[in-house]
Amino acid sequence: QVQLVESGGGAVQPGGSLRLSCAASGGIFSINKMGWYRQAPGKQRELVASITSGGTTDYADSVKGRFTISRDNAKNTVCLQMNSLKPEDTAVYYCNVEGRRLITMWFFAVWGQGTLVTVSS
Repeated sequence: QVQLVESGGGAVQPGGSLRLSCAASGGIFSINKMGWYRQAPGKQRELVASITSGGTTDYADSVKGRFTISRDNAKNTVCLQMNSLKPEDTAVYYCNVEGRRLITMWFFAVWGQGTLVTVSS
C-alpha cells in the first residue's frame, strides 16, 4: 500500500515563506509524476506544481516565480518551496504521486492527507 506523509504547513504572514515536504513509501517500483495541489474554501482543487521523473516542471500561473518544486528520486520525496506568500495562497495543500507498484507493476495515483497553509497578517 503506497502511502504519503506530508509536512510543513502552517501560518505565515504575507511575504513569508514555507516549505512543504511529501514522502512516498510502500511497495513502489517507480514514480513518474509528483505534484502539489491546493483547495481553498469554496473552490475546486487546483494544480499548483508538478514534476516528472526527468525533472520537467509545470506551475500554475499564479505561483510562477514564487514557488519552486523539487524532488529526490532516491528518497521518493517531493518538496514545494513557497516564497512571497500571499493571502490568496491560503488553502489545504495536497501531495499527489503517480507511479508503478512493485511486483504487479500496476499503476497507482495516491493523495496525501493535506496540510493547511494560512497566509494572514
